[in-house]
Amino acid sequence: MIDLETLSLAELKKLQKDVAKAIDTYEERELKAAAAEAEALLRERGFSLAQIVEMGVTKPRAKVAPKYANPADPSQTWTGRGRKPLWVVDALAAGKSLDDLAI
Repeated sequence: MIDLETLSLAELKKLQKDVAKAIDTYEERELKAAAAEAEALLRERGFSLAQIVEMGVTKPRAKVAPKYANPADPSQTWTGRGRKPLWVVDALAAGKSLDDLAI
């Protein structure tokens, strides 16, 4: 244990600086230690960390061309996937069909 009462002002300031640096880098040091443990376990089982990371990487989805447009505002489009925009819901409620909204 450090006896703070016996340290000079310069020593106290250096200690304060060292403690602040240790706090700032704590998470990084813990992450590196965890990664090293994970790599050791994977090597033990014949795998690499890169293989695990590669498993979690998803390929970007291709953009889908819009199939429907709002007749009142052609800049509003919908691909036909996912939740229907309000303008589609309103048009369908007004008696139009999706064929009427097709591009």
